[in-house]
Amino acid sequence: MPRRVRVGVVFGGQSAEHDVSLQSAHFVLSSLDPERFDVVPIGISRGGKFLVGGDPMRALTGESAQGEAGTGLRAAGGQALQLTEAAGAIGRLDVIFPVLHGPRGEDGTLQGLLEMAGLPYVGAGVLGSAVSMDKAVMKMVFLQAGLPVGPYRVLLRGELGDDELVSERLRDLRYPLFVKPCNLGSSVGITRVAGPEDVHAALLAAAAYDRRIIVEQGIRARELECGVIGNDRPEASVVGEVVSSGVFYDFTAKYDGSSQLQIPADVPQEISETVRAYALRAFQAVDAAGLARVDFFYDDKSGDVYLNEINTIPGLTAYSMFPLLWQATGVSARELCDRLVDLALERHAERNPGPGSESET
Repeated sequence: MPRRVRVGVVFGGQSAEHDVSLQSAHFVLSSLDPERFDVVPIGISRGGKFLVGGDPMRALTGESAQGEAGTGLRAAGGQALQLTEAAGAIGRLDVIFPVLHGPRGEDGTLQGLLEMAGLPYVGAGVLGSAVSMDKAVMKMVFLQAGLPVGPYRVLLRGELGDDELVSERLRDLRYPLFVKPCNLGSSVGITRVAGPEDVHAALLAAAAYDRRIIVEQGIRARELECGVIGNDRPEASVVGEVVSSGVFYDFTAKYDGSSQLQIPADVPQEISETVRAYALRAFQAVDAAGLARVDFFYDDKSGDVYLNEINTIPGLTAYSMFPLLWQATGVSARELCDRLVDLALERHAERNPGPGSESET
């Protein structure tokens, strides 16, 4: 019987999306096939400690509830280690499955570390992760690729004290506006702004999470999403629609279970095909790999479709859009997670050909 592949599932992390990561990790840990994989959970605390051995999930759940000094990160039977101390244990794994949403996990930092260690990992590489994490750079790449993007402007935290500059930068945008940190996800730090009197407070709220702030012109449209898996020849899922319970799809509406996900979306066939084609083009434009969820706005009055953003480590909870889209496409949770590991190993082998490979010179 062949040896089981040792998969390290890394979760938690130091971003504001720490708790969402724990929920996604529950899904991945329970979905990977135990007959194929020896799954090793690896937690990262809010303070950056690596939890190896024991029950990292229980330790981090306690941390989230009581703070790092509450239950103690060693209470689950493992060790809380610095990265240099944890490197030996991580190096004994065959492949890493990062389930870290947001900065210091989804932005290329962890991916760079794994590249240096020579370890295969699920998802986009350093470039694709970094570009897709930064909403402003992402939109620039989409525009260069000829993809439709709504109007937006970028401000720096250090510019917020100059009211004249801010006013001039935003002058051509129509309200409502959406003010966001450039580098964050899960709708954290986002404010919908109905008029100019609320702009300053929204900019400060976003600046609490990032030095770069993106301001997007609101589009009266339906929110469509499409999943992508693959490497050089990616595949697109069916298209789904988010029907938010709030004014917009903010953190509460996303995770309190009140919003509805309609899969497949009730849109004309040609719109569905357009969204799927744009999703694949977006995936390739940022050089993504493994998996991504691509989000769109659809104006059903004009028929226009706008690309909003790509998420290279999308939510992977049991009620998240990405796994539900693939379930509706005919791919179960187990098959999905298994395929993502296989894609990681395939990509690593393609990027690191062994002796005697035809691609060597």
